[in-house]
Amino acid sequence: MRSSPSRFPPRRNLWFERAMAVLALANLGLVAFDFSYIPWRDFWLRNFPVVTRLYDPVKAIEPHRDTEAYLATVDTLEQELQQFGLESAQVQARLQELRDHSAEMISSNPFAVANKSGTLERIKNRMREHVFGSRRRESARQAFTTFWSTENLSQRGLVSEWKFFTQEIRPLIAVNYYRPIGENGEYIDWFWLIDAPFIAIFALEFIARTFYLSRRYQSLSWLDAMLWRWYDLFFLLPFFRWLRVIPAVVRLDQAKIINLARVRAQASQGLVANISEDIAEVVVVQVIDRFQSAIERGEISRWLIQSVNRPYIDLNQRDEIQELATHLVKTTVYQVLPKIKPDLEALLRHNIDTILSQSSAYQGLKAMPLVGDLPRQINERLVADVTSGVYDAIALALEDKQGAELISKLVKSFGQNLATELQNQRSLQEIQSLATDLLEEIKVNYVRRLNEEDVESILEEARQIRRVR
Repeated sequence: MRSSPSRFPPRRNLWFERAMAVLALANLGLVAFDFSYIPWRDFWLRNFPVVTRLYDPVKAIEPHRDTEAYLATVDTLEQELQQFGLESAQVQARLQELRDHSAEMISSNPFAVANKSGTLERIKNRMREHVFGSRRRESARQAFTTFWSTENLSQRGLVSEWKFFTQEIRPLIAVNYYRPIGENGEYIDWFWLIDAPFIAIFALEFIARTFYLSRRYQSLSWLDAMLWRWYDLFFLLPFFRWLRVIPAVVRLDQAKIINLARVRAQASQGLVANISEDIAEVVVVQVIDRFQSAIERGEISRWLIQSVNRPYIDLNQRDEIQELATHLVKTTVYQVLPKIKPDLEALLRHNIDTILSQSSAYQGLKAMPLVGDLPRQINERLVADVTSGVYDAIALALEDKQGAELISKLVKSFGQNLATELQNQRSLQEIQSLATDLLEEIKVNYVRRLNEEDVESILEEARQIRRVR
């Protein structure tokens, strides 16, 4: 007998599963770092410059020649100030060069290539605020021209101005970079060289597992075996790498490094809470629609005809109709009638008074002297005797076996004759119309109530039942 692929085969050694899970987690961490590197490069550059020195080549990042030339000119100016002084011809030429570079940087915006135009705006705002005390009213180009002037450096102090540039402006210029674009129109990215070994390892494992499953379960094709753990295919894709979080988390759970039992339970319950209402509505409406269609097709009339004409099949040698009728009659006689006896007497009394009030002889009798309240007393006595007599007769019949059989026969005869009379075309049409309208009202009212139900309370009841079991 072939083994059935109803469940996953026994896991290989747990150490191997854990090793592959850790490898998947490492790959996912690298993917996450690669995704976040460009947005977080400024952070790495300021706090951990060694990271940028190692990873910039992976993203093909290189210094931007314009901003690097600007900072190199500033470094040269610093050396010349120390050697020749502020009034020297070399320093004056270098200041003019910086004024020209500043104007060119503002007009050409070398920060746009790295999508850092906002950084240039911060540089301009800080320089305007430092030179003019305002961020918006004055020209940024004029602010740089004023800053790199002999008068400004001598009046405000060379040390304080140099400190401002070093702390406020230079770090913003230093974060700019250049990233070349390939022939496909995208930025050059060499991360695939780091990712390729991981893809190769996961591809080999995937092929080996597929071969193992196809040999273990001969009813499985190679395609079925591949789809057994379809989520591992995300490890083999060189794009949409963020989807690898799915197989990585599943592997960590299967290797017992993390436990996702609660997460799965909450996720499934949340899914049930979201779709149960819609499913219930669809099921209820569909069932009611089926009943309506059956009624409109005349299946009720066919059922009535068949119920009258076809022979009755007894399965357990019991007359259920007789027993039900006896039970209903006993409940009515011993439990219901004593409670409704006052109302029944009031109804009979009202009917008798109504009939007698229309009789002229009765009215004349009431008008005769010495009769007084005698007619009313007669009515009360008559009503009491009638109700007591009927009740006693029915109770006596129930105590008699033959009387019980007669009552059962009466009920059965009533049902048969009712079914026969309901086969009348006019009665059937009216019943079908009423039943269809009733089902429509039930459908509307039930769906409305269903929308108002608290699905979470139902889920809580289900959780309690599971805990009890």
